[in-house]
Amino acid sequence: MMMMCYGLFVFGLKTIPYQTVEENKDWRFPANSRVNQRSALQFIGRDNETIILSGVLYPELTGGRLSLAVLERMADLGYSWPLIEGTGMHLGFFVMTNLKKTKTEFFKDGAPRKIEFTISLTKADPADRLPFADIIGMI
Repeated sequence: MMMMCYGLFVFGLKTIPYQTVEENKDWRFPANSRVNQRSALQFIGRDNETIILSGVLYPELTGGRLSLAVLERMADLGYSWPLIEGTGMHLGFFVMTNLKKTKTEFFKDGAPRKIEFTISLTKADPADRLPFADIIGMI
């Protein structure tokens, strides 16, 4: 079952099952200084929206390093990708701005038994074209 889809990457129990989703939305109000009054605030629109997915992977049971490597490669391409919830709700186009991994509890060959991750996505304008030709190079 699909939890969320980012471009052609599907978040699910066998890839990267995140445990938390944090959404941050900001609005811009620059201040203009005034004499003997509070600064005047002017609304100039929305600021960037971010979504942070985090969780823990146990490669023996769930997705692991390969799934994270695919996301890293997508971020290396520098494109904005559509983000769609498992419910079908289209959230817009996002770029990956950060991927943090913490590996612990290792096997004797050095492979991690546990990988904690945080993925930061920032809303962006849709790409001029979707990079299907670049995706083929990933495979």
